[in-house]
Amino acid sequence: MNNYIIAIDQSTSATKAMLFDEKCKMLGRSDIGHKQYYPQEGFVEHDAEEIYRNTVDAIRNLLQSPNVPYAALSAQSASYSLAITNQRETVVVWNKHTGKPITRAVVWQDTRGKEICRKMREEGNTQMVMDKSGLLIDPNFSASGVKWILDNVEGAREAADKGELIMGTIDTWLIWKLTDGKVFATDTTNASRTMLFNIHTMEWDEDLLRLFTIPRQMMAEVLPCDAVYGETTVEGLFERPIQIAGVLGDSHGALVAQMCFSEGSGKVTYGTGSSVMVNIGQTPKPAPEGLVTSVGFSALGRHYYGYEGNIYSTGATLKWMVDQMKLIADPKDMEAEAISVKDNGGVYIVPSFAGLGAPWWKPDATAGIVGMTFATTRAHIIRAGIESIAYQVKDLLDVMAAAVGGRLDVICADGGPTKNKFLMQFQADLLHTPVVCTEVEDASALGAALMNGFARKVWTSFDEVVGMRKVTNIYKPQQRDDLTRLYDGWLKAVYKVCSPDSRMLKDAESVTVQ
Repeated sequence: MNNYIIAIDQSTSATKAMLFDEKCKMLGRSDIGHKQYYPQEGFVEHDAEEIYRNTVDAIRNLLQSPNVPYAALSAQSASYSLAITNQRETVVVWNKHTGKPITRAVVWQDTRGKEICRKMREEGNTQMVMDKSGLLIDPNFSASGVKWILDNVEGAREAADKGELIMGTIDTWLIWKLTDGKVFATDTTNASRTMLFNIHTMEWDEDLLRLFTIPRQMMAEVLPCDAVYGETTVEGLFERPIQIAGVLGDSHGALVAQMCFSEGSGKVTYGTGSSVMVNIGQTPKPAPEGLVTSVGFSALGRHYYGYEGNIYSTGATLKWMVDQMKLIADPKDMEAEAISVKDNGGVYIVPSFAGLGAPWWKPDATAGIVGMTFATTRAHIIRAGIESIAYQVKDLLDVMAAAVGGRLDVICADGGPTKNKFLMQFQADLLHTPVVCTEVEDASALGAALMNGFARKVWTSFDEVVGMRKVTNIYKPQQRDDLTRLYDGWLKAVYKVCSPDSRMLKDAESVTVQ
């Protein structure tokens, strides 16, 4: 009998269902977008029930797809299991009796918790939170969003204290819904992004829960990424229940898919935002300034940790130029538009639409365009938007490389923007490091599929799966004499827009590209 893995990649902008065979070849996919809600300045929300409906519909559409081989659809010749990878930090609070969210999900881009976080920093909690969770006190992480909900949604605090409410990141919500409320669980990677999880004890931390005034009974069971989480028929799509096996956050899924199993190996995921992560081994180490420490993944009985930095707006910047500014009709035409001019014309976009993430950590920053003149064209602005992605990745990788002892030998890249050859070549040039792009655009789903296989004992070692990673392009750095000037201009633009208090800017006048 043929065994197939359906990997759900529930991202910030869409829910994707992908069908893999046990050689991790993708056979088909179905994508369904969901609505973004911006009810007021700084608020970014999703409808958790819409996301669940889209998950079921995406699986249904996948199974009905003409692109999926017949053998994969035949109940007599195929068996299935389900894996999940998800947008991290986005959090849902729901009533465990009714199964209804008490308000829309607070998305990781949401900054409503910035005053909560500011007050906690002023009260001297920064080091305690960092020591336990590995994270900075920032609204990007789930805890402040949950506290805001409990403090501001009518009746929420009382219901939580009575034990009527539970909370979870999107993986937890989907598992709970798919199992009809029988399983209330999350994995170690998603837990490590809530600011409530102790990465040393690998348990929810009582001090952190007390700090954010979140009752312990709201929290899910925490399991390894390669666990079997339960069974589901997916609303009756399958006659017999199938296993939910393999769960992890999307950036962690990409780390696994890029086969970053050894200490010092790292990747960049280019998505709505971008995650830069390096495997630091089986011991959680304090992160250098501007970075955080998270659980990289938990598999085969061991926990692996990672240094990570998150950029809030990368692919989102390109989407903004298309959807909001109407600078160009199709994102696929951006590359041609960008290379139609010889350089950026001195124009820089600082895309702090939802604040500026690592290594700057300015949640109250707003976006800006710097350097425009009467000579500025649409092409210059589009090029500046694309270049802003590469600059932000360099900001992070410079800090990260220093933390692990020097320049990284290679950067593994995945995500939709990797199709933009101009961006990938500029990234390699700017980093002076080869950028390796892989076959699977959505590496997070592949990582979930791999964890599914580990959970079901299809594979029992990392060595068995390393050969499944397929390289599509390698962008080798080219020598250029304008890189120092360009990056110096970026740092000055960040200072003009955000005025960050960062050591990165102290020598901005004499910055050099390493």
